[in-house]
Amino acid sequence: MDRARRPRSVLAVLTAALLAVPGITALSSAARAADADVATNGGFESGLTGWTCTAGTTVNTPVHSGSSALQATPAGSDDAQCAQTVTVQPNAQYTLSGYVRGSYVYLGASGTGTTDVSTWTQSAPDWQKLSTTFRTGAATTKVTIYTHGWYGTGVYQADDITLIGPGGSGTGQPPAAPAGLRATSVTSSSVGLSWSAATGATSYAVYRDGVKAQTVSGTSATVSGLTASTAYSFQVTAANDAGESAKSTAVTATTSAGGGGSGGLPAHALVGYLHASFANGAGYTRLADVPDSWDVIDLAFGEPTSVTSGDIRFNRCPVTECPNVESDADFKAAVKAKQAAGKKVLISIGGQNGQVQLTTTAARDTFVSSVSKIIDTYGLDGLDIDFEGHSLSLNANDTDFKNPTTPVIVNLISALKTLKAKYGSSFVLTMAPETFFVQNGYQYYGTGKWGGQDPRCGAYLPVIHALRDDLTLLHVQDYNSGPIMGLDNQYHSMGGADFHIAMTDMLLTGFPVAGDQNNVFPPLRPDQVAIGMPASTNAGNGYVSPSEVTKALDCLTKRTNCGSYQTHGTWPALRGLMTWSVNWDRYANWEFQKNFDAYFG
Repeated sequence: MDRARRPRSVLAVLTAALLAVPGITALSSAARAADADVATNGGFESGLTGWTCTAGTTVNTPVHSGSSALQATPAGSDDAQCAQTVTVQPNAQYTLSGYVRGSYVYLGASGTGTTDVSTWTQSAPDWQKLSTTFRTGAATTKVTIYTHGWYGTGVYQADDITLIGPGGSGTGQPPAAPAGLRATSVTSSSVGLSWSAATGATSYAVYRDGVKAQTVSGTSATVSGLTASTAYSFQVTAANDAGESAKSTAVTATTSAGGGGSGGLPAHALVGYLHASFANGAGYTRLADVPDSWDVIDLAFGEPTSVTSGDIRFNRCPVTECPNVESDADFKAAVKAKQAAGKKVLISIGGQNGQVQLTTTAARDTFVSSVSKIIDTYGLDGLDIDFEGHSLSLNANDTDFKNPTTPVIVNLISALKTLKAKYGSSFVLTMAPETFFVQNGYQYYGTGKWGGQDPRCGAYLPVIHALRDDLTLLHVQDYNSGPIMGLDNQYHSMGGADFHIAMTDMLLTGFPVAGDQNNVFPPLRPDQVAIGMPASTNAGNGYVSPSEVTKALDCLTKRTNCGSYQTHGTWPALRGLMTWSVNWDRYANWEFQKNFDAYFG
């Protein structure tokens, strides 16, 4: 049979007959005319505008269409949901659709007033369309649509999400983007903003570096909790019942320099650990022989007499192990000479073998007295906390880093505050945690909501937070580390500038702990942060070449040479670099020191 001449379908014939009968109206044209896409920014072309996400960001590749798509990475306790609430009509039919990539990706609607719906794919190596329908209830005027992955199953993408159906009655259109955004005041920790009113707006959202910071009803706001000497980009959107506008033109403001907390350090400091109590393959280096480039010298290590005693002892390297070791008198003279040259000499407590658990108040008090004795004996400038291994962990019911209850955490905080109060404002306090105890807290904190996680994860966060006003320097060990998820929800691994950029950006931007947007670890000041790196390939896993060190510094202080990771700010006041160790750098012909000197001058 000729395909061009086959009979018209029964449906076509019936439709034509119905149209010929007076009073009968075709369902198609009238219904379609009333339908619209009532979702806001379903293609994510305006970032996450209109969406609320627990762990999402926008990417330029892969995309289904346009130039952006959603990308999110579920964690062990978070399915990385992105959702928005839209205005709908009661007793109306809607079709929810979207394109997704990844494993175990869901698309659904809740609050429908009838039967909530969802659809999902187990595996979509390339873009796959998901679609489902629902009917709203008799009194339903708002519905929440969402997409999410599944716990710990890896990254997923979503794009071109639509909700087709009748628009909410009487809602009209979202407002236009606000005009006239400007900075009205700037301090070391806040920026005041104002803008012109947008017709029809009932509220405004303020975005800091692309992330929603707050929602206000008027045409001004103050964004606080910012870092000193840091450039920020701000935008504003207007909203009403119909949705949120596009973002306004961006305004950049740089906070002023913060006061205090520097511990008498230069603007950019080089920090190094000196093997003072042992020798290894790097050999022993006398304190007097440490070059003047080193601004902070951490004497490694003071160690406890037992794990829970709190009794810290500093035993200098014996002559049988270090034949060229100086006498106590020469060592003390070298401390004074370094201080006369403006350098800081600290006792570092812990290290790989020095497990310290202050499980009791008695151990806390012994810690304070024994550390004080070391400081006084050698005339030192302060203390470095280098607790590793199992020194810090969280009890199962200890879930709020701002209000810790675990004894080893509470007692350490109390001990450090006591030492700071005893020695006064000139006391230098530094910390050198591993990434597992700090940045990994973005994904996991302690044992987690349902248990089963490593109780040490994120365990340094309550200590850092409680002492942030007393802390001179935090130099996390960006080495001997597994892959860590950054604020872009991508895993970053050692071996290049990218790892140091992502890890440092987290400290200077702040981050939600265990994915909880209501429990955010606030950013540190840039003058409180140095980047920890191995001095050579012999010093530890994660060594990077001088050129990669320079890339990291360029990105963080100038926002240039960043590579694939985009920071959330620019921090010219970043304090500097820390390395393990002075001895290993000497062994490598001072490569690390020379690169620092060349960069900062």
